[in-house]
Amino acid sequence: MKYMLIMRATDEALEASKEIPFEEMIEAMGRYNESLIKAGVMAGGDGLTDAAEGVVVDFASEPPLVTDGPYGETKELFNGFWILEVSSKEEAVEWATRCPLGPGSKLEIRRIHGVEDFPQDNEWVQKEKQWIEDAAAAASEN
Repeated sequence: MKYMLIMRATDEALEASKEIPFEEMIEAMGRYNESLIKAGVMAGGDGLTDAAEGVVVDFASEPPLVTDGPYGETKELFNGFWILEVSSKEEAVEWATRCPLGPGSKLEIRRIHGVEDFPQDNEWVQKEKQWIEDAAAAASEN
């Protein structure tokens, strides 16, 4: 099973992070990422740029409304993520609790749907399965 750990931060977390030397933060995250890799559970992950560089597309209207960041009303920012391939939600939670985040930070844990979660007789599910197989074949050729 795959789970996404979604790193979110509040204003409190952003202020607290200013008190920690950048090199110290990089080292702590590097050690955490290394432990995930050595355990064979890290399938991916990245941090995100500042919200000022972001854009939100809101589908509440037609055409959708596009708003550039930063977002004055945002209470929690999505700052990065990890994709873990683990055996259970409990294992994902265990890894999340080891993350070196401080006050005001949160990790949301969500299972990632697999193609097996959907009706197997659906035309689009069948196409998705083929796309996955084609991508795996192309990756193995490189």
